[in-house]
Amino acid sequence: MARAAEPAGPPSPTSSVSVIIPVYNGERYLGDALESVLAQTVPPMEIVVVDDGSSDGSAAVAARFPGVRYVAQGHAGPGAARNRGVALARGAFVAFLDADDLWVRTKLARQVAAFQTDPALDMVFGHARQFHSPELVERTKARIAGAGAVLPGFVLGTLLVTRASFDRVGPFPTHTRVGEFLDWYARANDERLKSVLLPEVVLLRRLHTGNLGLRERDARADYVQILKASLDRRRRTD
Repeated sequence: MARAAEPAGPPSPTSSVSVIIPVYNGERYLGDALESVLAQTVPPMEIVVVDDGSSDGSAAVAARFPGVRYVAQGHAGPGAARNRGVALARGAFVAFLDADDLWVRTKLARQVAAFQTDPALDMVFGHARQFHSPELVERTKARIAGAGAVLPGFVLGTLLVTRASFDRVGPFPTHTRVGEFLDWYARANDERLKSVLLPEVVLLRRLHTGNLGLRERDARADYVQILKASLDRRRRTD
C-alpha cells in the first residue's frame, strides 16, 4: 500500500489514518476484514495486524495482503494487542477493527469529512448493523438474535480518534477479559473528549457462535469493575 505524501502543516486524516486489527485464531474472517479496509473510498495510511498468539493460519491470511504490517506476540488478550498496534502506528489518527467484523466502504470517508468540518473533534463514531455470518445454518441463526438491527455505534469498530486524544486518555486495560473499550470510553468521557455520532452505518458486526455465550457471561464481572473504576475517578475529581 503506497503511502501518500504528507501535506504541509497539521496532518490530515485523509493521509494519516492507522488501522489496527488484533487477531486471535481468526483465520476464518480476517481476510474479509482486511478486504473491507482496503476497499475504503478514502484509504488509510497503513494497516497493522497484531497476532495475539494465534495457533491457526491467521499469519498466512495476513501475508496474502501486500503492504499490511503484521506483528506477532504471545497471547495477552485484545487490550494488549490493540496497545501494541497503537505503539507501532505512525498515523495522526487511529481506527480499530475486530478481525471478525467489517467496515462499509465509506466509513473512513464520512469520518474524515466530520473532522474536516470540525477540527476541534477528538473522536468520531457511527452506527453499526449486525448480521449473521454466512456459514451459520438456519437453526443456529434462529438462536442468535439481533441480525439486521442498527445500533448507535459507541463501540471500538466505529471509532476514528486522533492519536493525540487517544494518548491523552491512555492505553486499553489489559487485566479484563472483555470490555476494555468500555473502560477506555469511560476515561475518555472523564477527560471530556469532544465526539460526534454520525447517523450512517459504518460498521457491520458479525454474529457467530464464537462471540456469544460464555464470553458474554464472563463479561459481567469486568463491567462491574469498569463501572466502579469510573465512579471512583469521578469522586476524586468532585
